[in-house]
Amino acid sequence: MRTESVTGGPRVDISPRVHALHEAKVEAIARQLRQRKGKGPASFKKKSPPHSVPKRFDSRRGDEKVDLGDLDQILDIDPVGMTCTAEPAATFDSVVRATLAHGLIPFIVPEHKTITLGGAIAGCSIESMSFRQGGFHDTCLEYEVITAKGEVLRCSPQEQPLLFQMMHGSFGTLGILSKVRFRLVRCAPYVRVTNETHSTLESFQQAIWQHFQEPGADYLDGQIFSPTKHVLCVGHFVDRAPYVNRYEWLTAYCETIPRRSEDYLTTYDYLFRYNRGVTHARPRNLLARALFGKWIHSDSVLRVANRFHQLLPKKDPPVIVDVFVPFSRSAEFMDWYHREMRHYPVWCVPFKRTRDYEWLTPQWWAGMNDPLFLDLAVYGMPQPPGRNVYKELEDELQRVNGTKTLISYNYYDARTFWSIWNKETYQAVKQRTDPDNLFRDLYTKTCKAALGLG
Repeated sequence: MRTESVTGGPRVDISPRVHALHEAKVEAIARQLRQRKGKGPASFKKKSPPHSVPKRFDSRRGDEKVDLGDLDQILDIDPVGMTCTAEPAATFDSVVRATLAHGLIPFIVPEHKTITLGGAIAGCSIESMSFRQGGFHDTCLEYEVITAKGEVLRCSPQEQPLLFQMMHGSFGTLGILSKVRFRLVRCAPYVRVTNETHSTLESFQQAIWQHFQEPGADYLDGQIFSPTKHVLCVGHFVDRAPYVNRYEWLTAYCETIPRRSEDYLTTYDYLFRYNRGVTHARPRNLLARALFGKWIHSDSVLRVANRFHQLLPKKDPPVIVDVFVPFSRSAEFMDWYHREMRHYPVWCVPFKRTRDYEWLTPQWWAGMNDPLFLDLAVYGMPQPPGRNVYKELEDELQRVNGTKTLISYNYYDARTFWSIWNKETYQAVKQRTDPDNLFRDLYTKTCKAALGLG
């Protein structure tokens, strides 16, 4: 139904029946938790595949499951206030389709269509508007959270602010997100992408800094193809386009970056331009693409990998990792990377420091003087025999005061882990939302259970 917003403009308000259904779904989950008899750990189940890196020995597969699959509805779109309220299992694909009808989109739209709102918050999602806005969590206004005891809480920067901030990057260990309200931005129908090629990292960094300082660009990301080839992809909203490209079959968008100076895409296709792969796309054979290319994308690959996890490597898995490096230390890090790793392309996403996140320690922040990070993502790097590249990356990040997302393999010992992630603030919220450790603690879930050790 359509109603009038308090500001006088048209508001898309979902029928009272949908809101009542939401309350019923939340109560059913809360009741399951209140009446739970088992003592083993629990984790979550959704309709879309998890977007953490699939692992052969992940002990979380044996957990009791709390089914969140039905929490996938959009509850409210306010075109005047430019906000959206939705359930956490709603995918960004469904949200973008709904908000685009009003000329609006989320500020941060992760690269894969089936990433969910809740997954983006719990797992720290970024994308090419992050140089303006930070992560998706930084655009959120309010959460509804179900605790492990079945209590339903509401939190925001003003109400229970520590709970609100700590849900970011908690990987489902502090409670269950059941509703999210977040900001939207007005958009145009198309995005013009200009690809700027730089032969040195210094020139690449200077261009990033210039776009960060100036108001013109709407989107900014890039790819590092070698020590002497860096391409910065600068996106601008435009009302008209002389042509548009779609990359859903024979060609993947990431493959066009080093050879095109300009491109036009619909806004929808731009937001999900990496859905088939950020730095590589499969299959690589043209005939195989002609036959199967339309059906091989991030969602299908993740579903197969999780379904047949017994076939994943027993040891030395390929490296898939996102690292965050202070802008002023990125040259040091990349010098080391070119020398020790030499795997390309590397996806580069500038990330604005919007606040000093409560889930990182004050000691970690004390070494950070930059207003900008570079998120550097590595996909599919083979591990040479006898090396643990994941651990080598962690050690180098310690040297340059960087950090990483926890979606992949993590080899931190507990002492090092809690020197980066803030145990004091984490435990303060954990005692409120999960005092019996039903959802595991962050270190156990991401560093131990993911390897089959806890």
